[in-house]
Amino acid sequence: MQATIATFDPATFAGTALLDDGVELPFTGEALRGSGLRLLRPGQRVRLEVTGEGSTLEVRRLQIITLT
Repeated sequence: MQATIATFDPATFAGTALLDDGVELPFTGEALRGSGLRLLRPGQRVRLEVTGEGSTLEVRRLQIITLT
């Protein structure tokens, strides 16, 4: 699933991602753990690994989308 970073707090590594359907989904610093990411900026496109569905949707991991 792809999204755009809406907010990011570099102190806690938490923020929100805006899904392509307009839903804003919060993420915690745990979603960045192990990804090597230290900084995200609003407007940056990311790929999300999520669990659950509907109101239980939760971000498990974030990755920056790169051009290959």
